[in-house]
Amino acid sequence: MNRHIPFERLHNFRDLGGYRTEDGRAVRPGRLFRADSLGKLAPGTADWDHFLSLGIRTVIDLRYPWEIEGKGRVPEHPTLTYHNQSIEHRPYDQAALAPSVAPGPYLAARYMEVAEDGKKEIRETLELIATAETGPVAFHCASGKDRTGLVAALVLSLLGVPEQTITEDFTLTNRATAALLTDWHAANPDRTLTWPAYGSAPAEIMTTFLSALQSRYGSIQNYVTDALGLDTTFTKRLQAALLEAEPEGSPAGTAPTRSPSSKSDSTNPQG
Repeated sequence: MNRHIPFERLHNFRDLGGYRTEDGRAVRPGRLFRADSLGKLAPGTADWDHFLSLGIRTVIDLRYPWEIEGKGRVPEHPTLTYHNQSIEHRPYDQAALAPSVAPGPYLAARYMEVAEDGKKEIRETLELIATAETGPVAFHCASGKDRTGLVAALVLSLLGVPEQTITEDFTLTNRATAALLTDWHAANPDRTLTWPAYGSAPAEIMTTFLSALQSRYGSIQNYVTDALGLDTTFTKRLQAALLEAEPEGSPAGTAPTRSPSSKSDSTNPQG
């Protein structure tokens, strides 16, 4: 299934709505979007009009401040509230990696660094996403793969979406890889891209990351509670904001059958 919403300049813009949870509910469509850099939008273009038509009220930019300074941010608009939450603290250059670097173990380890280094920013990001009840939210990084993929995985897990579905969502970036590579070459005409895995999203990255996080904390909910300080009360608030109503006949407030996801970048950052 191709969940990408078509834009001219955005290549990895997706609605997280419609994913089924383990208790039979679904993520509400049109409430939470993940994307590559919204700094590529410009007023007066069809892309900008299309973006505004989605009714997004909150934009969360996961990039470093220096990335925003160099590449721009989403244009200001009276309907938008903008937040910069730089969740990654250790820059690394994916484009310059050696061809021998395996993307699964390498990027999973970088995600674990982000999960530990960026606790404050990740917590604040999750709290902002929980405000989707007041209007749709979009969160993004540079390519919409790594930092965006980490946040998407945490949110979907807390909503009760199965790990297999979370991993499949992550791999959908592969549909945008060719366009992301074209953008990189256009922005870096004097550089040589040495890492053949640049812009790709093999499932092993996400499965290895989730396994490592669960091994360290016991579950994703435990990570969110113990490391981020957000307990199950927050999780229920997030679910109320982003999930459709309980299945008919289910007692109000019934939790998923399993704890969410319990065990079952660079000088040119790309995600």
